[in-house]
Amino acid sequence: MDQMESFGETLMGWVTLYGVKIIVALAIFFIGRWVARKLSNTVSKLMIAREVDDALVKFATNLTYSALLIFVVIAALGQVGIQTASFVAIVGAAGLAIGLAMQGSLSNFAAGVLIIIFKPFRIGDFVEVAGTAGVVESIMIFTT
Repeated sequence: MDQMESFGETLMGWVTLYGVKIIVALAIFFIGRWVARKLSNTVSKLMIAREVDDALVKFATNLTYSALLIFVVIAALGQVGIQTASFVAIVGAAGLAIGLAMQGSLSNFAAGVLIIIFKPFRIGDFVEVAGTAGVVESIMIFTT
């Protein structure tokens, strides 16, 4: 009977310790997800108010939400007691690898974003670029 009581006390101690940590981690996750959604919507509203192109607004909104959500998940995992240093290192290494692999595409994307933001020319303008001249018909971030 003493073994059963000892086991019950040990089990209650574990449930109390880890139950509270899991509840706090879930609270961090759900509140953090809500805050991430609100902040990304705020970014979207600010960009729309400044009349930024819709494609760029969607991209920035999704990027903001994803980055904040990654931070929230790592914070929730840290609350449970999982070592998060390796997750942060993995996310950083993955970001570096993707950036290096897509170096040319990202530079073209950045150039498209800069053209959309600063609008050095508009649709209908006559331009000459890299020895080719013509009238601007559309400005897009991605081309196929």
